[in-house]
Amino acid sequence: MLQSIKNYAIAIIMGCVFSLFSSLWSSPALALTNIKLLDVSYKDCPAELAEGNVTSGGSSLPAACYIITGKAKNTSGKTLYDADVFGRILDANNEPALQNRNRVGSIAEVPPGVSDFEIRITVPANQPTPLKLKKFKASGFTTKVTPIF
Repeated sequence: MLQSIKNYAIAIIMGCVFSLFSSLWSSPALALTNIKLLDVSYKDCPAELAEGNVTSGGSSLPAACYIITGKAKNTSGKTLYDADVFGRILDANNEPALQNRNRVGSIAEVPPGVSDFEIRITVPANQPTPLKLKKFKASGFTTKVTPIF
């Protein structure tokens, strides 16, 4: 019985040592940083990007392609990565152009200061224009996000 208590104590000590050393080599925490988006507008896609369909529930509908453009203002002093862009896109009748979606796309890299960005979107071709772009914002990470699988 004394031997099993000894083995148990050694196992606990080894677990504590392993936890201590693994915390020393763990990657830094990812900090989510807000990015202000300015001058957000859209334009038609160039012809080579414009063809396509929107699929939903197994059916296919003709699609319209647009490029959302604007300026991203990064005041963090660091390059930000994998910035998710959120906003509301409404058609001319104030109906959502992207159903059940506020995430519009992403920007791979946002350097410090003000930089241009473009995001391609596809909406059903029957959505009446002009589109209205509302409440656009973004947030990115201070280090590149890499999947663990």
